[in-house]
Amino acid sequence: MPPSIRLARFAGRLGLALAVIVGLLVLFLALIVLTDGAGSGLAAWLTTLGVGTVATLWRGRRQRWPTRLVRLLPVVVASALAASVCIPTVSTQRRYPTDLPFVATQHWSLTTGSRVAVYHYPPSPNGTAYARPFVYLNGGPVRSISLLDHQFLQLLARQGYDVYAYEQAGGGRSDLLPMDQYTVSRSVRDLDAFIDHLGKGPVDVLGFSSGAVVLTQALADPGVAANMHRAIIGEPGPMDGPTARINGQQGRPSARGLAPATSGPRSTYVPRYGVAFGLMRLGLLSPDTALIGQAEGANAFTAADLGSDTASGYCARDAHRIPTEDTAQNFSFSAAASLNVQQTIKDSPSIAPQLRLSRTPAMLMIAECSAQIRQWATTVLDNDPAIQRTQYMPGVGHHMWNGLDDNNERAAAVITAFLQDKTAPLPNYPTRAEISTFLDDHK
Repeated sequence: MPPSIRLARFAGRLGLALAVIVGLLVLFLALIVLTDGAGSGLAAWLTTLGVGTVATLWRGRRQRWPTRLVRLLPVVVASALAASVCIPTVSTQRRYPTDLPFVATQHWSLTTGSRVAVYHYPPSPNGTAYARPFVYLNGGPVRSISLLDHQFLQLLARQGYDVYAYEQAGGGRSDLLPMDQYTVSRSVRDLDAFIDHLGKGPVDVLGFSSGAVVLTQALADPGVAANMHRAIIGEPGPMDGPTARINGQQGRPSARGLAPATSGPRSTYVPRYGVAFGLMRLGLLSPDTALIGQAEGANAFTAADLGSDTASGYCARDAHRIPTEDTAQNFSFSAAASLNVQQTIKDSPSIAPQLRLSRTPAMLMIAECSAQIRQWATTVLDNDPAIQRTQYMPGVGHHMWNGLDDNNERAAAVITAFLQDKTAPLPNYPTRAEISTFLDDHK
């Protein structure tokens, strides 16, 4: 037989083998979706192995056994690749971040059933003390408080504020919840229960990003709002379902796409977690998927997995000097729980009618280079009559206090001026009357 014919036959057999492997992997992924990852993916794996084996043996039924066994090689390869999606590479029991060396971690059991990690920065004895507690709600959702945020909270404490922060249920060192209990309404109830547990009367609250969404929904609930003295809404996400469906514009260019790729290990490079997180992100797997448990997913996810999301929190001009926000020892993020909370926001009805009745003095903070949709912030401004001032923060991205230059000091100056009812360091911009012009200026 001429070499060219042998080569053509070999190429044909190789192409057929590759087609079988690809076809079985597609079948496996489809079964993962259809079964929602049942049995850590084993149900899909066994079905794929069975279908591949039976189909291959049937096609080669007239051939001798050695040849029939050789034809099973693509099935073996596909099964081995699929098996890598079914085998955990990190602990399936929750491993919490180690305690921070500069602040004690307390654990409070709230009346809602949540057990949250709490951090207290008492006011510095060297300055004027403000007795009213200051509570910080971090973003994420369901993420540990970053070291950059801790540094900012320490700055506020040095200026005399009695600062409390807690990692919302499932985030950081706080205990996990059943997946179906990760809702924005649960986060609001936890905030109310946290203030009650503190037992020091109405508090001042700073909510950042998704924490600002929780705060906004709390302001729309008169019972919860009664426990708040002043509220600071920093770079909010969508406050409810109708707002989440707005297709608006972002702020000045962020560092997304300009900053160097985040270094460090990525769980998404591991087949099991790449498949799980990818299909969850696409909405093809439920956050409560049986493919990976909540604890395993939180253990696996790394800061590098956030990719360009971190860069989107900074201005384009800062693309090559983005600070390290966290350490591997402190970082913790539950992607599945976060998606569940975000979905409950998208599914929530409008809170605008209730928010229009708010009487809690509030301030809105908007970053110049925010990657957030501008209408998420302006919708809050338009519907909350108790917002007394808006502070448009020049030269910063979504993460307004980031340790660069004097950004922490400028953010603190804006916050403390509002809390003390002093003249704002920046113009009150945009006002409600300027919303349309503000949005036009940021097209």
